Amino acid sequence: MAFLHKLASFTSLHSPFNTNNHSLNPRNPISSLNCSNNSTTSSSPFTENHSIERYQRDQWVYNENKFNNQTMSCPFSSDSSSIREDDIALQLPELKKLLQVLKEKRESEGKCSGGKCPPGNVYLVGTGPGDPELLTLKAVRVMKSADLLLYDRLVSNDVLDLVGSDAKLLYVGKTAGYHSRTQEEIHELLLSFAEAGATVVRLKGGDPLVFGRGGEEMDFLQQQGIQVKVIPGITAASGIAAELGIPLTHRGIAISVRFLTGHSRKGGTDPLFVAENAADPDSTLVVYMGLSTLPSLAQKLMHHGLSPQTPAAAIERGTTPQQRIVFAELKDLAENITSAGLVSPTLIIIGKVVELSPLWPITTKENSCLMQAS
Repeated sequence: MAFLHKLASFTSLHSPFNTNNHSLNPRNPISSLNCSNNSTTSSSPFTENHSIERYQRDQWVYNENKFNNQTMSCPFSSDSSSIREDDIALQLPELKKLLQVLKEKRESEGKCSGGKCPPGNVYLVGTGPGDPELLTLKAVRVMKSADLLLYDRLVSNDVLDLVGSDAKLLYVGKTAGYHSRTQEEIHELLLSFAEAGATVVRLKGGDPLVFGRGGEEMDFLQQQGIQVKVIPGITAASGIAAELGIPLTHRGIAISVRFLTGHSRKGGTDPLFVAENAADPDSTLVVYMGLSTLPSLAQKLMHHGLSPQTPAAAIERGTTPQQRIVFAELKDLAENITSAGLVSPTLIIIGKVVELSPLWPITTKENSCLMQAS
């Protein structure tokens, strides 16, 4: 319960939701939410920080009485810290209530003794790159039986539609410049509900143990005596490469594949220090979260001997209906990504195997090709 105790001091007096200008639909207080985010939000297959879809999906956690005779605007502000704390403060009463309800449910089922319930299970579930048909049967089964699901930004909306009707959803996503929850707060949420005996599912895009911080969450919970089960998902590298017909390894062309993160934790080692060893013409390099660092990475790879003509691809929102692709030679990839306006999440694949895709331009001399997936 440590997390909920820590948040008790937060106040919503200055919440961006607390306005009194217009009446709000009392039957669905979130339905009148007015968002003014950029155009990429409305077309995104994923949950954006302050999208209408997020608040509709998570409306249980906002006390509906707070919205009567009020309007809601998406809380965009230059003060992201204040927004975050206000948002958490609004959620706190319902989170406490849910904890009590779950505990009473376990007691009524005879699963508790002396006021103490045995801990529940926590599942770290990988949901793949976005296409719900790439989910495992086990993932779907667990999603339908959960009490509470904490989900990240890169769990697609189509995947979330498969969650059981009785389950509660809570967004804990992160984007550059705005973390709805810190990693430590996510740890405490998982622990608090598991200690109440709940079945808690942590939904992550791709695979939870590939650049998903699933290992950190598993380690924290196991140290607290909570059993953690991992349900793997198709990581973006495999799912998106398959979608494009790119074999990550191929006899005589690529004898190995390397996954690389494009950014590191604050104060951590520069993720591009591996460029010297990654500049291998007989390997495939897959870069996650690499849009901002690609120009530097490409230069370092070429400096260490990788051919400027190496085939490469950048795939935005892979395997979803909004998928977009840029093909180019390595020397041109960063510039062409900028011209195409690709946004996160974008996966980057570099290596000779890219040329094996049936979508690759007929000759490597052609300009890069921007295609909308059919």
